[in-house]
Amino acid sequence: MWNFEKYPYHLAVIDDNGQQTTYAELLAYTQELAKHIPHRCLVFCLCRNTLGSLVGYTTFLQNKIVPLMLDAHIDETLLKRFLEQYQPDYLWLPADLAKKAKGEVVFSSWGYHLLKTANERVYPLHPDLALLLTTSGSTGSPKFVRQSYRNIESNLEAIVSYLHLNSAERPITVLPMNYTFGLSVINTHLAVGATLLLTDKTIMQRDFWNFMNKYEATSFSGVPYTYEMLNKLMFFRRNLPYLHTLTQAGGKLLPELHKKFAEYAKEQGKAFVVMYGSAEATARMGYLPPEISLEKWGCMGKAIPGGKFMLVDENGQEIHTPETVGELVYEGENVTMGYALCGEDLAKGDENNGRLLTGDMAKFDADGFYTIVGRKKRFLKIFGNRVGLDETERLIKSRYNDMECACAGHDDEMHVYITEKEKCAEIRNFLAEKTGLNQTAFAVIGVDALPKNSAGKTLYQELEKMYA
Repeated sequence: MWNFEKYPYHLAVIDDNGQQTTYAELLAYTQELAKHIPHRCLVFCLCRNTLGSLVGYTTFLQNKIVPLMLDAHIDETLLKRFLEQYQPDYLWLPADLAKKAKGEVVFSSWGYHLLKTANERVYPLHPDLALLLTTSGSTGSPKFVRQSYRNIESNLEAIVSYLHLNSAERPITVLPMNYTFGLSVINTHLAVGATLLLTDKTIMQRDFWNFMNKYEATSFSGVPYTYEMLNKLMFFRRNLPYLHTLTQAGGKLLPELHKKFAEYAKEQGKAFVVMYGSAEATARMGYLPPEISLEKWGCMGKAIPGGKFMLVDENGQEIHTPETVGELVYEGENVTMGYALCGEDLAKGDENNGRLLTGDMAKFDADGFYTIVGRKKRFLKIFGNRVGLDETERLIKSRYNDMECACAGHDDEMHVYITEKEKCAEIRNFLAEKTGLNQTAFAVIGVDALPKNSAGKTLYQELEKMYA
């Protein structure tokens, strides 16, 4: 997957304790860990943005061992269920979590333990299977995306190409390693001999910014929630002379925020790159070239090198007319093999054949650039009118900049969750006025906080449980 021997004296990692690791050392670490896993098998990797987690991941991919990537903060009951369903041979997990896990410790280093489980049932692994990742909507289910080695390599090559990555880069890890976007940042930069600034700190902590400044981070990647927080944290006043690239994916950014960050990038001589992707396409499918980010604000862009977009109507027919909404379809080598719902599925081959119906509704303009307008399933029929939940969220956020909100519900009743409880009546009136619908169409609920996953995405199922 990577040629660490090409950059032996380059720094591969600087962690937030100041520990520095070269590519030669990283190669030696992967060889050392691999000695303790004698055959191709399934390993559960409980991830933190630390050297130990990174060494585990790189060891597994370099040696054809299949990691199932999970957040180290995973609920114990959920982890137990996954263990029962997939029966891994080994666990690679932080030392402080090993006490609660069942298995024999066969190796320890870099703050991690390798545990050999007592599982007797071993599920066959398809020879192309490289990696298992959760989808953004499957945090609490046994559904994992099956990625092949070629999926990862093709997506890595495309991203390196359109972002013009090289060994001088120093990306800081804003996103978790078990999240497809966060992992793609690691994959691409290891491929070019760059230096990862590895931290588990969040942008809400002063230590994050101190680390970022001390080691002169050159790029920063985030999801829409990340950029919403940056806007509140007065990011634009920070002096960040070494930062030259900001990338965004993981959902549609508010058009107004897109414009604001694009303006900032132009003024400061930086690149702001809006992207589009999913775990089902390994990581990225589309990007908006930074030189037109301000001109096309609100737009997602065009397909990555080697990929192709098209729109289809309700009958599956391709749409050729600009500004016509249809379901977005993507074709490319990075379209993954399919899903796994249980251990038996790990033997399955490619079920997608390079074509993915994304479930996103989009349109393209006269120049061929695409804009996402909402999820196919994120629409309600309210008194006979088709109303988009994503569009309603953007409507509220554009008016109430500091308010977090999320929309769900069912036909004829939209559930609107907001974090400013005293404004429930005001929001109901606002939506009725803007949509022309009766106020009874909107149930506005005040909550202390919106439930989110480790990547900052709203967990709508958890919200609806709160309403119920």
